[in-house]
Amino acid sequence: MEAALKDSWRRIRHRLELAGVRILKGLPALVPFKFAVKLGGSLGFLAFDIFRIRRGVTLENLKASFGDRFDERERRRIGRRSYINFAKSMVEFASIGRLSGERIRKIVRIEGAEHLDRCLDRGGGIVVVTGHFGSWELLGAASVAHGYPVDFLVGEQSNSLVDNMMNDLRRAAGIGIIARGIAARGVFASLKKNRIVALLGDQDARKSGIFVGFLGRSASTFQGTAQFALRMKSPIVCCYIVRLAGEDHEAVFMPPIEVNPEAEREGEIRRLTEEHTKAFEKAVSLHPDHYFWAHRRWKTKPPERAE
Repeated sequence: MEAALKDSWRRIRHRLELAGVRILKGLPALVPFKFAVKLGGSLGFLAFDIFRIRRGVTLENLKASFGDRFDERERRRIGRRSYINFAKSMVEFASIGRLSGERIRKIVRIEGAEHLDRCLDRGGGIVVVTGHFGSWELLGAASVAHGYPVDFLVGEQSNSLVDNMMNDLRRAAGIGIIARGIAARGVFASLKKNRIVALLGDQDARKSGIFVGFLGRSASTFQGTAQFALRMKSPIVCCYIVRLAGEDHEAVFMPPIEVNPEAEREGEIRRLTEEHTKAFEKAVSLHPDHYFWAHRRWKTKPPERAE
């Protein structure tokens, strides 16, 4: 009986989550796109200030990451802006299927495109890494709109209904999908075709990761980014997207991190992982209100500190 009730509640919850995504997807059809984005930001305000969803986690992460750089009032302001940015980004993600490539190019300008061009000119693809920062889904759509061949390495959501809709939105923007179940094979095939494989590099890797420094703390980090790059001798390019005035954006692609195929494998994987994590850390330090601080990035503790 208890198991049946849990299954029933899970189905109801999944349907409610799907309804929420559909509402976000339909909002820009009712009002102008940029107004819908601004309206979506109010949901972030409600989540932080009224419902206080993971507010404690957000403020604790900010304090642990920046220490005395920000006082309590400033941490609250950054946390609030983080939630507002996240909510706006979800509206933008839900809208990408409705936006033409021309419209996306007007909304998102690119800095550092020369790094992508040089890497693609020599062949072998690029491993692009970003994080839960700014409108990261729009970043992928903008890259495609600007003419770059992009595949996302995606994880599977617990709600398959939402998972399918998210991947349909990505495909509608011209983004290829590599499911984690075939991750290695799919990534290698994409890089051989001189495509860009994009993934999130700031997810907690639990016990399978290696611990590298991120904002002053050790964070368990997936080795896949470095392993893919090393196997295919492909460069790693870290990138992020920043919200500008008027709900426009700037996507920034950093100089490539080159692989040394002659180096000892384990040491090279650590170096590459440390370097792309450090590059992303710079973006977070410059624009702390763009990072999704409610994300439990440091959930897994190093062995000597595990509780």
